[in-house]
Amino acid sequence: MEAALEQKYNFDVVRWFAIMAVVYLVVGAAVGVYIASELAWPVLNFDIPYITFGRLRPLHTNAVIFAFGGCTLMASAYYSVQRTCATRLWSDKLAWFTFWGWNLVIVGAVITLPLGLTESKEYAELEWPLDILIAVVWLAYMFNFLMTIANRKTSHIYVSNWFFLGMMVMITYLHVVNSLAIPVGLFKSYSIFSGVQDAMIQWWWGHNAVGFFLTAGFLGIMYYFVPKQANRPVYSYRLSVIHFWALMFGYVWLGAHHLQYTALPDWTGSLGAAVSLAMIIPSWGGAVNGMMTLSGAWDKLRTDYVLRFLIISLAFYAMSTFEGPVMSIKTVNALSHYTDWTIGHVHSGALGWVAGVSFGALYHMVSRTFHTELWSTKLVNAHFWTMTIGTVIYIVAMWVSGIMQGLMWRAYDEYGTLAYTFAESVEAMHPYYAMRAVGGAIFLLGGILMLFNILMTVRKAAVEGTLAKARTAVATA
Repeated sequence: MEAALEQKYNFDVVRWFAIMAVVYLVVGAAVGVYIASELAWPVLNFDIPYITFGRLRPLHTNAVIFAFGGCTLMASAYYSVQRTCATRLWSDKLAWFTFWGWNLVIVGAVITLPLGLTESKEYAELEWPLDILIAVVWLAYMFNFLMTIANRKTSHIYVSNWFFLGMMVMITYLHVVNSLAIPVGLFKSYSIFSGVQDAMIQWWWGHNAVGFFLTAGFLGIMYYFVPKQANRPVYSYRLSVIHFWALMFGYVWLGAHHLQYTALPDWTGSLGAAVSLAMIIPSWGGAVNGMMTLSGAWDKLRTDYVLRFLIISLAFYAMSTFEGPVMSIKTVNALSHYTDWTIGHVHSGALGWVAGVSFGALYHMVSRTFHTELWSTKLVNAHFWTMTIGTVIYIVAMWVSGIMQGLMWRAYDEYGTLAYTFAESVEAMHPYYAMRAVGGAIFLLGGILMLFNILMTVRKAAVEGTLAKARTAVATA
C-alpha cells in the first residue's frame, strides 16, 4: 500500500519542504526573539551593525513569512493537490526546481539583509536579482500546480485548490508590480514609483501579502487539513465558495488603510476602511465554517493534539480579522497608528492563525508522507501549550504597550503642551518589551520541540523502513 502511494504521488518534495519549513521556523523565531530582546536590552546590539534591529528585523520577517510560511504553503499545496486530484504532480523536475530555487532565495536573503542590501519596502526588502528569482520560482510553482489540476482524475476541483490558485495568481502580479525598479548596481535599485504613488503601490502589496500569501494560501490549508484531520466533511461547501469569492474581490482594496493620516488622498483611506469592515463577514464565515466542521466530533479535541492546532488557529483567525478592520477605522487608527498595538495585531494573526494552522498541517503531512505515527504525542501537546501561552503573552504585552503609547503621545497638560516626552513613553514601554521577549521565547521553545519531534519521527520512519525491507528479504529468501 505504501509503495503504491509513493509510486502514485510525489511525496519526496513534500517531505523536504515540510522539514525545511520547521527548520526555518526555529531560525526565524530565534532571530525574532533576539531582536525583541535588543529592544528591551539595547546592549545586546554589541555595537555590531550586522546584528542591529534594523538589519535583523527584515531578516526575521522574511524568514518567518517567506521561508517558514512559503515552505509550508508549497508542501501543503503539492501534497493536497495530488490527493484531491488523484494524480501525481505534473512535473517532478519542476517541483524540485521550486524547492531548490526557493531555498536559494532564502539563502540570498540571509546574506544580503544583514549587509544592509535592501529596497527598504515592507515585506519586499530583497533587491532586484532576488526579486527576479522569486518571480521565476513562483511561476514554476504555479504552473506545476495548474497543470496538475488540468491532469486531475476527478471531475471536481476541491475548494482548497481554488484558494491556493487565488493566492498564486494574486501574489504573482502583486510581487511583480511592486518590485518594478531601475537597477543602478548589482544589489542596488530604485523603485519606478515615487512619493505617494510608491507608498500606495507598496501597501497594495504589503497588505495583500498578508491577504493572499498569509490568508488565502493558509485558508487553502485549512479547508483541506481540518476536514482530513477531523475525518468529517467540510461543514458548508457553499459557504466556502462564497468565502473564496468575497476574499478574492474584497481583499485587494484594503491596502490604503495602512496609510491613514498621510499624504494619500483622504477617500482612499476611507475606501480601505469601509471594505475592511465589510471583510469581517466572509472572514468570520470561513472561521465558523472550519470550526463547525467539528460538529458531532468535538470530543476529538481531547486526544487529537494536531486537531487542536487547527482549531485554535481558527479562533485567532476570527480575532485578528475583526481587530484589523476595527484598527482601520480613522478614529481608532488615530490612536493605534505607529504604535505597538499594530505589532500585537500582526502577531495575533501570524503566531496564532498562520503558525497554528501550519503546525497542524505539518504534523499531519509528516505522519502521512513518512507512513508512521509521530514520535511523541506528548511533545505535540507540549508544543500546543507553549505556542498558545507564548502567543497570548506576546500579543497582550503589545496591546497594552501600544494603547499606552498612543495615549501618552496625545496627552496634553493644562497649558496645551505634550504631557510626556517621547523618551518617557519609551521608558514606560520597557517592561512590556521584556514581556514580549519572554512570550516569544516560549513560542520558540515550542518550535524547537516540534523540530526535535519531527526529526525523531523521520528517524523512526527510516528504522521502520529498514526493518520492513529486512522482513521482506527474509520472507522471500
